[in-house]
Amino acid sequence: MANATLDNSNINKHLGAISKYKSTYDPHLLVREPRQSNRTHLNIDDSNLPFIGYDTWNAYEISALTNNGLPVTGVAKVVYPCSSKYIVESKSIKLYFNSFNMTKLGDTSAEVRAEISRIASEDLSKYLKTKVQVKVHSNDYVLSDSDVHTAKREWDHPKYITIEDDYPVEDVKFTVYQEDPELLLEIEEAPSEEVYYHSSLLKSNCRVTSQPDWGDVFISMEGKWLPDNLELLKYIVSFRDECHFHEEICETMFKRLLDKFEPRGLMVACQYARRGGWDINPIRSTDEHYMDEYFWDETIPWIKTLRQ
Repeated sequence: MANATLDNSNINKHLGAISKYKSTYDPHLLVREPRQSNRTHLNIDDSNLPFIGYDTWNAYEISALTNNGLPVTGVAKVVYPCSSKYIVESKSIKLYFNSFNMTKLGDTSAEVRAEISRIASEDLSKYLKTKVQVKVHSNDYVLSDSDVHTAKREWDHPKYITIEDDYPVEDVKFTVYQEDPELLLEIEEAPSEEVYYHSSLLKSNCRVTSQPDWGDVFISMEGKWLPDNLELLKYIVSFRDECHFHEEICETMFKRLLDKFEPRGLMVACQYARRGGWDINPIRSTDEHYMDEYFWDETIPWIKTLRQ
């Protein structure tokens, strides 16, 4: 994966450059990147995806003004399907939402949040050529028990085994820090045909700036052949020095596991920690049945429409 030739021409408008933050609404700040440019080296074809899923972006620094100049803050959730032709570049979406900061959008705080949601949904849907759903919540939203993304560091899910906590990893040697599918080995005499693994040791780097990105990964798999848990952990750790988008990291893990083990069902969900006021959480699954309900965010009722 590290040797793949990648074209950064679409994303260099903002990344790695000094940016002047605009504080009045400007949709031209958005930059998109074709998903296919990050999939070709994995033999993934946009027209015949081996998975379903979506990307969820959470933004914790959303603001605008009421018509009388009162600042309004909120938390935004942006969701769109992995079948979209484009993804939005992360720095551009931060600049775009910051352009609302001094823009007057309504008489009340609720009206302002609703207007940001409407405008951003329309702009992103048009620009990415897919249905993008944006919902701006009040700041009380981050305290909600139902917000799995905000509470992801304190999650409690009985099915998932945290590999580094449940197995003696201190005596295991880790020497590979660039993605290597050869690390994936089949478990011998698997006690079942279904596994649920979690690790908080996921780390990768920004494709352009090399800034570190930290995350948790959840993997559920069902099939005759399953990965050895400690070798799977080595594989997860092997992303530590990779420079790729969050979405590509998730899709790479999915495709490698799919190709190696040919499972009946597979789900890979990556929940990255917040950086620059945003976190990005891609999820990929073979079909709806394996899309764990734990990762469907019920704070947005329409999110399940992305299954269709």
